[in-house]
Amino acid sequence: MEQRLSLVTLGVADLDRSIAFYRAVGWEPHSSSVSGEVAFYQAGGMVLGLWSRAALAVDSGVSDNGGWGGITLAHNVRTSGEVDHLLAEAEAAGARVGRPPAATEWGGYSGTFVDPDGHPWEIAVNPGWTIDDAGRTLLR
Repeated sequence: MEQRLSLVTLGVADLDRSIAFYRAVGWEPHSSSVSGEVAFYQAGGMVLGLWSRAALAVDSGVSDNGGWGGITLAHNVRTSGEVDHLLAEAEAAGARVGRPPAATEWGGYSGTFVDPDGHPWEIAVNPGWTIDDAGRTLLR
């Protein structure tokens, strides 16, 4: 298997609500999305999908107890001001701030928000990583 990730699918309780939330923070569904069924977003070199949590559990062959799945998504940015701005934007769109933005022990700056379905996102500046002109996060 090649060392890459191509798709992250988030199981959501209400697809329309989730699309509205992600639209409010600047994400537009791709034209290949299926209205009322699944939303796809081009996210750099990978894809983010939103799909029914129940359908995702069945498709994945797992039992869904409704708890956190042990995954945090991350969006790396270039400046601490971007971290502050994006967390405020997410909160205004209906997210809960899980951790306010602050300097980190590893020399970066980050905070988290939790989307309406409980998926945590970290917004971070990592001084050891580069974000190229295409928006790709590259390990140095």
